[in-house]
Amino acid sequence: MAEHSKPERRRRLSRPVVLAAAVALVDREGLAALTMRRLAADLGVEPMALYRYTDGKEGLLDGLVEAFFAEVNERLRTSVERARTDTASAAEPLWRTELRRVARAFACVVHAHPEVLPVVAVRPLSVPVARRSEPWLQLTEHVFAVLARAGFDDRAALTIYHTFVSWTLGCLLVDKRQVVDNPEEPDPVLRLGLHRLSAADYPRLRALVPRFVEYDDERELTDGLDSLLSRMPEAPRDAFYDRGTS
Repeated sequence: MAEHSKPERRRRLSRPVVLAAAVALVDREGLAALTMRRLAADLGVEPMALYRYTDGKEGLLDGLVEAFFAEVNERLRTSVERARTDTASAAEPLWRTELRRVARAFACVVHAHPEVLPVVAVRPLSVPVARRSEPWLQLTEHVFAVLARAGFDDRAALTIYHTFVSWTLGCLLVDKRQVVDNPEEPDPVLRLGLHRLSAADYPRLRALVPRFVEYDDERELTDGLDSLLSRMPEAPRDAFYDRGTS
């Protein structure tokens, strides 16, 4: 009976199922907990059963990035109709509105899976563009399509893209949770570990670290993005939602 149940479980596996379980494991216990053996145990299969869907730990890391961007794309797909309604009377250029929507979708997924963000930020650096996951390619193509429909040439599009990605990732990587030294300590000074910092050597750090806890990454993300994008060149046209000239 036991021998019969294992193939049944294995047949229910798929790459999305395996990647969803990997993300859930990292959400619960952090990146260090992610191993083929542990993931297989969570799925109720032998470790070798996973190699049909991923080629080991390195493949799992790539899979985390794939699952992350797939979730971003899904959020964008499900919110596009509302975005069209919300921007129907907006005065700002629609390409900016759309990039803000992408940034907010990205931030929502970061907040849902904060332990995955470091992998998302660093992992693509070791993977050539042509070999990156389909969800990453789709989102990047979407951003470039937005800029192309607005009429930006290649040079301007690349400048805006790099500015957009750099700000979005950088803003979200400033994680206020890492400010806390001892979560169980009620005294603010001890909780933040400020007693470890010499007041003579690090006066500004001691003064400003408590403010890190109040950091509102969503507000900083949108306010900073608006400021940066407002300094970009004017779009020759803006037809993202078929409201401009072609």
